[in-house]
Amino acid sequence: MSPISRRDFVKGALAAPIALGPLGAKAKAEAPVGNEYDIVVAGAGHNSLVATAYLVTAGFKCVVLEGRPMIGGGTQTASLTLTGLQEDVCSTVHAEIQANPMFRNNEIDLKPYGLEYLKADPILHFPFLDGTSITMWLDIERTAEEFAKFSKKDADTYRRLYKETEVLGPIYGETNFNPPGTTKSFIELVSALPHGEVWKRRMMMSAWDNIRFLFEDEHVRSFMMASSFIRTIPPEMPMTGSTAYAVFGEQRGGRPVPKGGSGKLAEALAGYIRDRGGVILTNKGVDKLLIDSGRCVGVHCVDGSEYHARKAVLSSMHIKDVIKMAPAELWGEDFVANVDLWQGEPSAFLSHYALTEPPEFKLANGKTLITAESLILNSPESLFKLAYNVSVGEVDYEAPHQAMTCMTVLDPTRAPKGVHTMYFLSFAPFNLKQGPQHWDVIKEEAADKFLNFARRFSPNLTDDKILARFCETPLDIWRRNPNFWHGSIHSGQMDAAQTGTMRPVPGWADYKMPIPGLSQTGATTHPGGSVSGAPGRNAVMVMLKDFGTSIPEVLRKRVK
Repeated sequence: MSPISRRDFVKGALAAPIALGPLGAKAKAEAPVGNEYDIVVAGAGHNSLVATAYLVTAGFKCVVLEGRPMIGGGTQTASLTLTGLQEDVCSTVHAEIQANPMFRNNEIDLKPYGLEYLKADPILHFPFLDGTSITMWLDIERTAEEFAKFSKKDADTYRRLYKETEVLGPIYGETNFNPPGTTKSFIELVSALPHGEVWKRRMMMSAWDNIRFLFEDEHVRSFMMASSFIRTIPPEMPMTGSTAYAVFGEQRGGRPVPKGGSGKLAEALAGYIRDRGGVILTNKGVDKLLIDSGRCVGVHCVDGSEYHARKAVLSSMHIKDVIKMAPAELWGEDFVANVDLWQGEPSAFLSHYALTEPPEFKLANGKTLITAESLILNSPESLFKLAYNVSVGEVDYEAPHQAMTCMTVLDPTRAPKGVHTMYFLSFAPFNLKQGPQHWDVIKEEAADKFLNFARRFSPNLTDDKILARFCETPLDIWRRNPNFWHGSIHSGQMDAAQTGTMRPVPGWADYKMPIPGLSQTGATTHPGGSVSGAPGRNAVMVMLKDFGTSIPEVLRKRVK
């Protein structure tokens, strides 16, 4: 499947208008058309597709309805800057999904559908304004040597924690890849480890408190802070301690990316589903749930068509949108109140570039480094300032936290010879002082300022090296994909108030909704955003149990 064009990509922003004053217009409805399936799936992000892959394996007749011209949600590849380039729209790295039993145990075999993963070495590069840097390599010793340039003590601490955190991997797997409440909690499992009471306190502290206690050098602390923020959970918040150790998972497994682009995951899942009789339709935005005797029995689309479900409806739409698609009294007062309290994460500003050469980083020894990924964080305090800027509606151009990706360094198939793709992910408030619509006024100016800051670390990014640019503000990101509510690329904050049994709503974290017949998956359910496939597989575990079967039973019957 070739990447769609920039024109069609931008057109997708109009597929599901957002009620924000003059920003959208309601689509004209046509005469309804009846279609009946066992399960109707609303939304075609990777979690919906993962769930559908299991459901069609179980023999259920499924239809997946996607409101935009392209499936994949956050796992999309498109030609954004120049025709023919394969540019990741949002997600690039698929590290977490590697631990999903779907991959780990090959429950859903996607290799026949062309899915292949690559790992970059170095994994990440961290340049600093004083001309120094830390480079993270697949070899733990080589990474530790980078730390030793600043502190031998910190290098030894990194080696020690690398070994100590091996026990955390199985716990993350058990809690992430099971519905909340069906296993012991993360804290309970951590407490049972050797030195469990120490780990328990570490987990309940903030990531920053862990980092500043364990490491002494400011460069090392910045490295650890930037690594802890990859899932955009503010590191100064209580009970974020686990994110301080996330870097060791990447040190062990790297940061795998699909050859050909992030969209290859969605493409492979779609091929698997269609080969087993599933139907996937695009430009089919859902605007209403069909209710019969208090039960959800299907969906109504913006084009007037209807799709009826004999067994269940599975939604991966944002919980803020789903709740508007049925009468309030069906949800319950507390459920509605909790959805109203939903908080976004620091929103994203994305700048995509087509270049004649990749970014180059000058090292302190005079050599030049070219890498697929780099993170820029001037100091730990820069992340604290981000939280302040979000609260007051100001953009930090002086020392922003940025992620810089140039996947053509790792995967030359994404562009013709002599062309490279790159994008910056910068963080900025959705609600500017002048209101979110002001992003339309300052969009290009903001992109220029973010680029100029990056040039301080990679000076070869001069104007003559830039062939084209395509930018998205937090407002653009939400317009294009309603699941990226307020520009939140993980659909919402993943702090203690919105994770585990609290996601999306306390009392409703088991992927079931207050309306019988309606299940929920996607980034607003446990364990949240990022490319893990966990919400999709977990939702299926619950659905199959209700249907009188299970994933192991489905897989046994498939083998027979």
